[in-house]
Amino acid sequence: MSTASYVFTSESVSEGHPDKVCDRISDAIVDTYLTADPEARVAVETLTTTNRIVLAGEVRGPEHVTAETLEDVARAAVKDIGYEQDGFHWQNAEVCVYVHRQSADIAMGVDASGNKDEGAGDQGIMFGYACRETDVLMPAPIYFAHQILKSLAEARHSGAEPHLGPDTKGQVSLRYENGMPVGATSVVVSTQHSEDLDQDRVREIVRPHVMNVLPDGWMCPEEQFYVNPTGRFVIGGPDGDAGLTGRKIIVDTYGGAAPHGGGAFSGKDPTKVDRSAAYAARYLAKNVVAAGLADKCTIQLSYAIGVSHPLSVYIDTHKTNEIDTERLSKTLRELVNLTPRGIREHLGLNKPIYARTAAYGHFGRPPEPDGGFSWERTDLVDDLRSAFA
Repeated sequence: MSTASYVFTSESVSEGHPDKVCDRISDAIVDTYLTADPEARVAVETLTTTNRIVLAGEVRGPEHVTAETLEDVARAAVKDIGYEQDGFHWQNAEVCVYVHRQSADIAMGVDASGNKDEGAGDQGIMFGYACRETDVLMPAPIYFAHQILKSLAEARHSGAEPHLGPDTKGQVSLRYENGMPVGATSVVVSTQHSEDLDQDRVREIVRPHVMNVLPDGWMCPEEQFYVNPTGRFVIGGPDGDAGLTGRKIIVDTYGGAAPHGGGAFSGKDPTKVDRSAAYAARYLAKNVVAAGLADKCTIQLSYAIGVSHPLSVYIDTHKTNEIDTERLSKTLRELVNLTPRGIREHLGLNKPIYARTAAYGHFGRPPEPDGGFSWERTDLVDDLRSAFA
């Protein structure tokens, strides 16, 4: 992207958005299986609509995780999000479960046997990205969009704003000068609310959450601050619009500031490189930037189903450093085993850590003591600095 002046926009959606409800349910099912068996295989999709939840997919795991178990997991996820509405209620929704055992043909390609290491669960390309626009090395528009919606959700869950509903969307447009963000040109927030709130009241509820997230002096002009621009947002969530797992992949990653591979993350266990290799690519890119080797870094990994090692490791530092990218690629492969098994072991991915990733982005979150967001660690920095001293 040119370093001239421009405006760039990214959006986020809350945990109560119909698609994110589905992501949350699918990831809660992944966690359920990994709790029962860290080597379980899961690929489960969710569909939601008015008072109905449909689960479908393939699994390999303990038999005591039954259809009734999955129904309970789905209801608990919806309850935790906060849906107790006439058109979508955690307790009253019909739940249909169409989950069956994993294909033996797929399992044969993935499983380790004899001298064959564990292969990738599918072919595909995965991207990781990091930049210096924020302290967490994420693009600023998507980071601020996530933080605004997360702040509103926290106020709703705490009871501070009981008239807000779970379904919320946000969009942040930032003006860039010489390649760095300098202020917001517009902010859009559409949030579900109770019948007794008018548009002006919703606007004033939302305003402090935006101003507290954006840096001082970055608030957009008043006429470019849009809150519920249709005027009313009472009917929302799956009652207002059907949801599907994996439809918000740009929200999940970098808000369009970097490429995204072909696959979604949610509902997949970490043998699926759609998920684990995308996490690894972010981990590598973030460490490259954190080590001071580049101000921006994009990394692409590619895999073939049943093949363990990546077919390619492509690195682009966007001309922010005259580093030898071939040497960098070789160094990163020496530091991290980029086979599916190697990634899972290095980042500790065979754990029930995925439901928390389903909303507000998979990247730019602090690493957690139990292994959550382990791909956000910067523990390769010293080795990288030594290699390129």
